[in-house]
Amino acid sequence: MAKPLWQPSPDAVEASHMTALMRRIEQVHGVALPDYAALHAWSVDHPEAFWCLLWDDVDIVADTRGERVLEHPEAMPGARWFPDARLNFAANLLSRRDAHPALIAHDERGRRRELGYDELYRQVAALAKALRELGIAPGDRVAGFVPNSEHAVIAMLATTSLGAVWSSCSPDFGFQGVLDRFGQIEPRVLIAADGYTWNGKAIDTRDRLAEIAEAFDSLERVVVFPFLADSPDLTDMPKAVAWDDFLDNEAEGVDFVALPFDHPLYILYSSGTTGTPKCIVHSAGGTLLQHLKEHRLHTDIDATDVVFYYTTCGWMMWNWLVSGLASGATLVLFDGAPFAPSPDALWAMAEREGVTVFGTSARYLAACEKAGLRPGYDHDLSSLRAVLSTGSALSHESFDYVYRDIKADLLLASISGGTDIVSCFALGCPIRPVYRGQLQCRGLGMAVDVFDDDGRPLRGEKGELVCTRPFPAMPIGFWNDPQGERYHEAYFATFPGIWAHGDYAEITAEDGLIIHGRSDAVLNPGGVRIGTAEIYRQVEKVEEVLESLCIGQEWQDDIRVVLFVRLREGLTLDDALRRRIRDTIRANATPRHVPAKILQVEDLPRTLSGKLVELAVRNVVHGRPVKNREALANPEALALFEDLPELRE
Repeated sequence: MAKPLWQPSPDAVEASHMTALMRRIEQVHGVALPDYAALHAWSVDHPEAFWCLLWDDVDIVADTRGERVLEHPEAMPGARWFPDARLNFAANLLSRRDAHPALIAHDERGRRRELGYDELYRQVAALAKALRELGIAPGDRVAGFVPNSEHAVIAMLATTSLGAVWSSCSPDFGFQGVLDRFGQIEPRVLIAADGYTWNGKAIDTRDRLAEIAEAFDSLERVVVFPFLADSPDLTDMPKAVAWDDFLDNEAEGVDFVALPFDHPLYILYSSGTTGTPKCIVHSAGGTLLQHLKEHRLHTDIDATDVVFYYTTCGWMMWNWLVSGLASGATLVLFDGAPFAPSPDALWAMAEREGVTVFGTSARYLAACEKAGLRPGYDHDLSSLRAVLSTGSALSHESFDYVYRDIKADLLLASISGGTDIVSCFALGCPIRPVYRGQLQCRGLGMAVDVFDDDGRPLRGEKGELVCTRPFPAMPIGFWNDPQGERYHEAYFATFPGIWAHGDYAEITAEDGLIIHGRSDAVLNPGGVRIGTAEIYRQVEKVEEVLESLCIGQEWQDDIRVVLFVRLREGLTLDDALRRRIRDTIRANATPRHVPAKILQVEDLPRTLSGKLVELAVRNVVHGRPVKNREALANPEALALFEDLPELRE
């Protein structure tokens, strides 16, 4: 067994929501649950009892739950959870009505805006009434082209209070990217800002909004809130109305519409780097129950917490974050570049607001270390008790960095799931130790396993991350996929009746997980499978390298590993640095991991949520088309990989 980097105190374990749930299960069901492994096994083996008890434990607000918990339990897909329940998602997020801070919104311009739960409810009521008067009804789509501000949360809550479906993307999407997403779902209303700020630059989006308004026949209103200017001029924008003019401030309250558990709540989108984005439809009940489980049990969140996650409204972590309102917590929002106006901006904000749970990406933590930031020494982070990381695999060295330079006594939870389930398969556990490089646990009620190519479970070996039984947060399906063919192909074609997630993973001796990268990006030199995360982990140790991207190039009837690196400003890749990179990889991995080619590039292409796009680079290198460049934040970077003479040698 490995030595833990951190472990919770006995008092913290005893006081956790997780332990309280274990005790209730023991009392109600007469079983012994000595540890998390036993609890997880029980939750998977007794799904109806577990999810039913969880419903009560997290105080779901509903008109009725009904007697039935799971219909068609062997069907995957096809199982139905709580088929007789009637509830409203927004009612659960707005159950608190006092002046306690609900939202604290920051941006890189230094502005701070605070809304209490009572004021949030009032503003949701005003927007919901205006939408209702427009005729918005259950099943209608309302889209958000929005920065991460309080307006986005208000718009989502007002939409879902009516039983309408919310779908959002961040305002840095170009016109084609918006068309590829919202054009498929035909929204009746678009909620948007007049612009946004990125890295000190104000970017006006009104011309783009006018183009969107003209393009979508389904749109009846474009409701614009001020983000750059106090009173933006909307004269030349079709269907536009100012936010303040649209609100109905005579609303006396929110009339929450109770609907079935599996009523559509959100439409989220795949990255779209290999074609038109898939429109993934998530249910109100499944999203709510899964998020409350992950917040209350796996993150130990309650009404005293101040929760922050660095995200945009185009990433599923925004949807995950806003569910924190259902626990009565205070949510901190930030819109802008994470290193603006200063490299430590987010940590300074965390200090000011007394953030208890700080969420971010693995890439951000690596960038903080490369920039020499020592947040725990430069800021008062005494309130901080948990750091969450996702977006890509968190390297072993980033674990060291967090405990060395941020805080020694905190729960570091590397979490993994995705847009596909708007939640997690593996995540943190407040009653378990943290081991270097490992995700702490598989989520409660999630029958997560790792399979070999023949569908056999693996332990201590790398394979495909799967889920073998139904869970409430499975998507309803894809939009405009009436027979479910695309949905089935995406997740159930590899192993019939088994969810194959597309991650290359390993279950460890400590019963944690290590994610080695995406399955479709796995390298295969000489027939040996290598996860790209295994290479990135070693390359990040080299001081001169800011970030890297690795692909397998088809070469002489085999695959050779090619590594592209972005170096610190002013540095040039020479033979000595190449040799040091190779030696670092060889010494800490295997000779198979050592790249055949190492090339310097000025930039690496990434999605709008910041993920590097290995498949798009691989396609460019092989002269294949990249189908949807609009899905990229910097599509111009792909040109750097075209016709490289070094790749013909």
